[in-house]
Amino acid sequence: MTQPAPTYSGLSQDQLAVLVPELLLSGQMIDRSGMAHLISAFGRETMGQVAIEEWMAASPVYTHRMRSALGIDGDGVEDMFKCLQLDIGAPPQFMDFRYEVTDRYHGSFLLAHCGALMDVEPMGDDYVTTMCHDIEDPTFDATAIATNRRARIRPVHRPPRRPAGRQPHCEWTVTIEPDRDELPLPADAEQMFTTRAGRLVLSTIADTAADGLTDYRGALLADLQFREWSHTALVRIAEEVALQHQLLSLGFLWSVLRQTDDAAAREIHRKQLTGIAGLAAERLRRALDLSSDAAGLAAVVALHPVLGPHQYTGVQAWTEGDTVVVRLPERSDAVTDDGWMALLTTEHLEPLQAIATAVDPYWEIADTRTVDGALEVRFATGGTARKESGEVAIARFSSGAEFQFTDRGRSIPIIPVGSPA
Repeated sequence: MTQPAPTYSGLSQDQLAVLVPELLLSGQMIDRSGMAHLISAFGRETMGQVAIEEWMAASPVYTHRMRSALGIDGDGVEDMFKCLQLDIGAPPQFMDFRYEVTDRYHGSFLLAHCGALMDVEPMGDDYVTTMCHDIEDPTFDATAIATNRRARIRPVHRPPRRPAGRQPHCEWTVTIEPDRDELPLPADAEQMFTTRAGRLVLSTIADTAADGLTDYRGALLADLQFREWSHTALVRIAEEVALQHQLLSLGFLWSVLRQTDDAAAREIHRKQLTGIAGLAAERLRRALDLSSDAAGLAAVVALHPVLGPHQYTGVQAWTEGDTVVVRLPERSDAVTDDGWMALLTTEHLEPLQAIATAVDPYWEIADTRTVDGALEVRFATGGTARKESGEVAIARFSSGAEFQFTDRGRSIPIIPVGSPA
C-alpha cells in the first residue's frame, strides 16, 4: 500500500506552530554546516567574505517576500523588527532579540542571548570580530533596506565581550532619517530577485480565516506565539522560511564560485547541504514526535526545509510497505536555479542518507531508478547501523543542535516609548 507523506498544508495548526521555529533555527544553522569547510579550504577572512555576500544576496529578497506575504507594508522600525522575527538570521530565543520602539523611525534592540556568539566565542576574538563586526555591519543594513533604504543599524556595544560574560550580548540602534542617502540594493540581491526562488508563488493565506492571525499588520509583538496564527498563515510562513534556506544556499554558492573552480565549489556546497540535512532532520523528528519507521522517515523528508517548499523543488516522499520512496524531479524551479537540488544525483545522495540516518541509523538506500523524468530513491532498513557523517558531526558543534524552545505565554504588544500608557 502506498501512502504519501504530508506537506506543510497537511499538518495540523498545532504541528505547524511547533514546526515554524524549528525551520527558523535550521536556517540559522546552515552556516554552522558550511563555514567550517570554508575555513578549512580558504581561512577565516574568506569565510567572512562569503558570509557577507551570501546574506546580502538573500536577505533583501526573502525579507521583501515575507513583507508581501504578511501585509507588513510600513517603512518604519516596527515593520523592520517584524521582518527580523521571521528571518532565519534571527530564530526566536536562540537569537533572543528584545526590541524597543521610540517612534516610527527610531528604536533599538539587544540580544539577551546570541546562539551564534555561543558557537563562535570559543574560537577566539578574531572569529568573534569577524562575525560581530565584519559580517554584521553590511548584512544588517542589507536586511534593513528591504523595509527602508534610509535605515541604518549601528552598535551601542557588541562582542568581543568586555568584560568577559557581558550581558546583554550586544545592543544596536536603528534610525531612519529622511535626509539620508538611500542604500543601494546589492548586485547579488538584484540577481536573486530574478531567480525562480525569488519569483516563486506560494500558498495563499485565507484572509477571512477565523482560527488565528492572518497577517502582521497590527502591533509589533514581543514574542511571536505561532499557535496564535491561522492554519493557512502558518503554512505560508513555513513555505517562506523553507524558501529562505534555498535563497541563502544560492547566495553561498555564488560567493564560493568566486573563490574557486566549479567542482570545488560544488563539493563544498554539497558538504554544507549534507550537514544541515542531517542535523535538521534529527530536530524535526524530535520536535514533531515522529516515529523512526517508514512513515516517520517519509514525513521528515516531505517537511525538511532543504528539500522544500514542494512548489519549488517538486520533491515527494511516500511509503510502500516498510520502505520509503523519495522522488526527485529532474526538472523543477530548484534545479533550474542550480542550487541544492542540482547536487542530488545517483552518484551523490549523501544529503538524503544523512536525513535517513538521523531518523534511524538502520535506514539505507536500497536502490535508485529513473522513472518519468525523476530520480526515485528507495530506502529500506538494513542489518548494520550507519555512523553519522562527518559533515553532520561538524554542524553538530553548534549549540543549536540541542537548543530547546520554551513557552513564553501569549503574545504581548510592544508599546512605543513615547506612547501614553
